[in-house]
Amino acid sequence: QWQLVESGGGLVQPGGSLRLSCAASSDFTLAYYNIGWFRQAPGKEREGVSCINSIGGTTNYADSVKGRFTISRDNAKNLVYLQVNRLEPGDTAVYYCAADPRPHQTLCRLGQGEYGHWGQGTQVTVSS
Repeated sequence: QWQLVESGGGLVQPGGSLRLSCAASSDFTLAYYNIGWFRQAPGKEREGVSCINSIGGTTNYADSVKGRFTISRDNAKNLVYLQVNRLEPGDTAVYYCAADPRPHQTLCRLGQGEYGHWGQGTQVTVSS
């Protein structure tokens, strides 16, 4: 059974940047599926941050990260990235990637119920 694996988290000062990566643990081809990024801060519910559709032409962002975060694909490397810029303390959370199990979708949404495969998460801490 394939899984997603996140990496790239860490401790960063306010205003800093990170690039989070999402990879598949086996021969699963990420390009066929919508991929979403989610985050869960301590004491809060998990929330959708961004998603990209299977073709890669459609993206979606939560209002809180628009203009600061960018989701993208590298199909040759079978990776999905989340570039996080101008980080704020409120961005501190465990970040997860997830895949919509339905292939070849033209739109993506940030509802967690649409995603069936989840990674273990990578911690992002924004602190001075």
